[in-house]
Amino acid sequence: MDIETLRIFVRVAQRGSFAVVARDCGTDPSSISRTIAGLEDELQVRLLQRSTRRMTLTEAGAKYLARVEPLLDELDRAKDDALTTSAEPIGIIRLTASVAFGQKCIAPLLPELREAFPDLGIDLVLTDVNLDLVSEGVDLAVRLGPSRDSALIGVKLADTRYRVCASPAYVAGSRERELPLAAPADLAAHRCLLLNLPDYRSRWLFRDSGGATSEIAVDGDVLISNPLVLLTCAVNGMGPALFADWMVRDELASGALVELFPEYAVTATDFETAAWLLYPSRTYLPRKVRVVIDFLRREFGHSAP
Repeated sequence: MDIETLRIFVRVAQRGSFAVVARDCGTDPSSISRTIAGLEDELQVRLLQRSTRRMTLTEAGAKYLARVEPLLDELDRAKDDALTTSAEPIGIIRLTASVAFGQKCIAPLLPELREAFPDLGIDLVLTDVNLDLVSEGVDLAVRLGPSRDSALIGVKLADTRYRVCASPAYVAGSRERELPLAAPADLAAHRCLLLNLPDYRSRWLFRDSGGATSEIAVDGDVLISNPLVLLTCAVNGMGPALFADWMVRDELASGALVELFPEYAVTATDFETAAWLLYPSRTYLPRKVRVVIDFLRREFGHSAP
């Protein structure tokens, strides 16, 4: 057997599908099926149980995977160490983030990342679904909160702060209608733009400079599931909305939005919030992943400890 056969076996075990692995490898499912069948013939043992929906490991397959996967990691580590002093990182890194964070914060960095590491390919998966990193073959994820999964390693990327914002036109119109926006309690008289998540659409939490916290009920007849669309509506003067600072940095700088209560800390969930880099826990972390982690931490100003 060759090393590539073992890698395909590990991928199928992780992904649970010939078709998915074939797509990842740019080949057809029958080729992957033949590779696994050949490995089983050579070992004289069934490694995978086939079904119409998913491949699952047999008891023998699970034992084989437990021995083979660390060996492949060690081979990758040896290759990585040999190339460290003479070559740039190569290969494709599969990175996932939410649609909004990816568009606002990750996509603008891709030209610089490409310039820094021209031999590094990037597979950027933007989705608001928290993908299973192992089964989906993801190297690195950006999540807006730490992971509760003990199988993942978390590295803080950047602290975040939330802001209540509205367009200058909306603020001016509110004054004309004698609907002030001087204090958080004034939001009761306004139809807010609401992110359609349980913790965001009914009340926001405010903390003043003295540390006193108040819960302000918010109401509105526009609920939006996508933060980017929420941002468009706020810029177009439809009402106040709650945003993470990374979401509205450019709009505040350009004057398209104004922060309504800058003297308050505000949140919908927790005042201590951050963006985190997550990756599967394993002994060997590929160099291509390490360099992207270091690049992102440097760009977001959160240096490694």
